[in-house]
Amino acid sequence: MTTTGPGSTYDPPADPARGAAPAAARGHRPPPRTDRRVALVTGASSGIGAATARRFGAEGWHLLLSGRDRRRLEETASGTSAVLLPADLAAPEGARRLAEAALRATGRIDVLVAGAGIGWAGPFLTMPHTDIDRVLFLDLNATLHLVRELLPAMVGAGGGRIVLVGSVAGSVGVREEAVYSAAKAGLAAFAEALRQELRGTGVGVTLVVPGAVDTGFFARRGRSYRRSRPRPTSPGRVAAAVWDAVREARDDTYVPAWLALPGRVRALTPGLYRRLLRHFG
Repeated sequence: MTTTGPGSTYDPPADPARGAAPAAARGHRPPPRTDRRVALVTGASSGIGAATARRFGAEGWHLLLSGRDRRRLEETASGTSAVLLPADLAAPEGARRLAEAALRATGRIDVLVAGAGIGWAGPFLTMPHTDIDRVLFLDLNATLHLVRELLPAMVGAGGGRIVLVGSVAGSVGVREEAVYSAAKAGLAAFAEALRQELRGTGVGVTLVVPGAVDTGFFARRGRSYRRSRPRPTSPGRVAAAVWDAVREARDDTYVPAWLALPGRVRALTPGLYRRLLRHFG
């Protein structure tokens, strides 16, 4: 049993290899009733996810925080009664187990902020096949599986919001980030399609499209941010945009707002867009 903050517990899923333990042995009990709205944030151990979790916590939401680094999750949760749900979404059944643990903890999810993701930078010709699979699975597949696991509860409750953290790379395609761009483009298409399917259910879908953000993302992907412009924005600014989008039930939001322009130029005049990309990209 893992505890952080007063009354906040997480009973990890049973090891399937050992079989399910009796409910009494696992210490299961009905989910605690809470009048506060509940936000599940993935990738909450750092960067955009951590900043977003802190923003929702400051607004009085009950937090469920997921990430691979327990120590950093504890730092994000400091001063709150957040439930920590350490999980590796790249693992088999990772999304299902996280969804089950989240619903077991509070009985409902009002907002999912899907912020977990990784990058890889370099020529596609040199990208190992294992890294192709890893980026696509964590940035796209795992998110889709997690949404699929949580949606029935949201639709059944008659409301909720899915927040998908995309990237400007998914809008325009970025050189030497081909697979990352593909994954984020897939996420954008998924958001649009799912939004149409959920019309009338009370569940909304928000796509947040940030540009470069000043986090450890670039170091982890293996290459620092080298462009002089646009300058990286802060994770707090993205978190504020996420909060505003949820509060206003907004479908799309760009951070900064002018990043909507390149995608529009690409859609309307692809030839001009590519000439500009060769010059400025």
